[in-house]
Amino acid sequence: MESISPKRFLKFLFIFVCIAASFTYSTSAVRSVRSAIPKTSTDFIRRSCRETTYPRLCFSSLSIHASKIQTSPQLLAATALNVTLSSAKTTSNVMLKLSLSHGLKPKEAAAMKDCVEELSESVDELRKSIGEMSRLKSRSSSKLMINDIQTWVSAALTDENTCSDGFGGKAMNGKVKSVVRVRIVNVAQLTSNALALINRYALING
Repeated sequence: MESISPKRFLKFLFIFVCIAASFTYSTSAVRSVRSAIPKTSTDFIRRSCRETTYPRLCFSSLSIHASKIQTSPQLLAATALNVTLSSAKTTSNVMLKLSLSHGLKPKEAAAMKDCVEELSESVDELRKSIGEMSRLKSRSSSKLMINDIQTWVSAALTDENTCSDGFGGKAMNGKVKSVVRVRIVNVAQLTSNALALINRYALING
């Protein structure tokens, strides 16, 4: 059996150490990148939300979707729309149940009926916006589509604010008024944030 010289042995040992070190570095690098993705996405969402009217609500409602959003302005805007639609649908159902409850004053019943209709329109407008957002592809074909999305979301926000304004009078029942306004204000703020993120996306891709 051929003996290995000390010099050759040291060469093999050096190569082995380099390979081992490279493997260790590669593994740790991959882990580092993977662990950095949520942080990068979260930072992106936080920075983007600073440009909205309600940054805290924006971040709390969207940061849980960081892994999906990554650092995409389009996915951020689309996710904001989906979160807003979900809240609007839930609020619409609550308003419908309240409108059917007994003991409402005539003015409250009328305001509740109007609110249900306005929220229904808001939900429809948000759905249209989401559908159009999912079809956005190239810059050349997206400008008109983005304009439509901005129009629909603005209309949804107007409907929500109109609903909230309908419960502003002193004649309204305090309990009904507080329930409605808290829920509607939350939806309106989410809608406002979604619109701001859509406008940001439009500016980037303009």
